[in-house]
Amino acid sequence: MGKRLYKLAWMLAVVLCLLTLRQPEASADSWYWLGSDAKYGKFFDPASVVVMKSAKTERGMVATTIEAWTKTTYSYAGAAETIETYGIKSQLPNPMKLSYSMAHVRIDPQERTIQYLKEDFYDASGKVTWTKGEGRVKEINSREFDEPFYAAIIDEVFRQGEMARCLAKDRWITLWQNTSNSVSTSVQADTSTMRLRGENLILWEWEESKDAAGNVLEVKFMKKIVNLPNGTERLDKGQYWSAKTGWKTLEDDMDGAYRAISEKSPEYKGLERLRAFAKGYSTWVNRYRIS
Repeated sequence: MGKRLYKLAWMLAVVLCLLTLRQPEASADSWYWLGSDAKYGKFFDPASVVVMKSAKTERGMVATTIEAWTKTTYSYAGAAETIETYGIKSQLPNPMKLSYSMAHVRIDPQERTIQYLKEDFYDASGKVTWTKGEGRVKEINSREFDEPFYAAIIDEVFRQGEMARCLAKDRWITLWQNTSNSVSTSVQADTSTMRLRGENLILWEWEESKDAAGNVLEVKFMKKIVNLPNGTERLDKGQYWSAKTGWKTLEDDMDGAYRAISEKSPEYKGLERLRAFAKGYSTWVNRYRIS
């Protein structure tokens, strides 16, 4: 009897050990729906969100590295687009064989980036059809597929309304407008991307120029770094669009240097708007701050 009980206890210990070693995605039995369209459904597992690293600040500990699991479901069109994007037609020639994927992601709040550490792609029966290893680090903005994942995971840790700001009607605020030679230009600032680092406000802007008939002539999508007290700014990165060129990298003629914003220029109204926003929404722009 003693040997039998010992053997039973040993087998139970082995089973418990195996359960402990399961991959995190296997334990994700409840996915929170973030949104869907004709191609994709997006989910994340709140229970999988883990703060891996934090920094000590005057406001207490602030998360600097977060990991979690996400899930994406695919329609036929979404599967075909994904296979094309990843260049895996040889591995998955039939989009019908791609039903959903699950990804282990890493978030850097201060840089507003997401990195896919691992992605598993499944067919409808739950069989893995393809696996992708560590991917590139991507900065999150309004044009990124991963924005809902980022916002939901950040909300689990910071509780500052990241998702609500992304969905808010006043997410974009007008900085300035101007008309010259029958061309009207307007600049909108994405408040969801705004955060302070020292005296610099980091944000993404959308600049659009139209002719007298209302036709869009060009678009500039720019990540700006604005020194609020000094009234200077620089372009960190960006994209440019016109009907002739399509989307391409926006070239910086200042080579990353700061330029002064003249008080007589239309852009100065935008600077004043940013100063007012940073003052009125101090908690928001300092939500990730560690310095």
